[in-house]
Amino acid sequence: MECAICKNGTTREGLVTFTLERDNVIIVFKNVPALICQNCGDFYLTSETTQQLLEKANQTISKGVEFEILNFKTAA
Repeated sequence: MECAICKNGTTREGLVTFTLERDNVIIVFKNVPALICQNCGDFYLTSETTQQLLEKANQTISKGVEFEILNFKTAA
């Protein structure tokens, strides 16, 4: 896929670290599968991955945690 940001790179599958902040809660997800631009480094998540991230984030927020680091591969 051509990168929508730089228009010069193509994307490849890889793993990224994704940080989500909501309601004064910070959640860092490590090892998240994504399509990463080989030129600029921007990345794209699938709708399935995004849905899993949001579900896990809602679970974390409901626990009353303010900061959490999760390994996506083992948390999903």
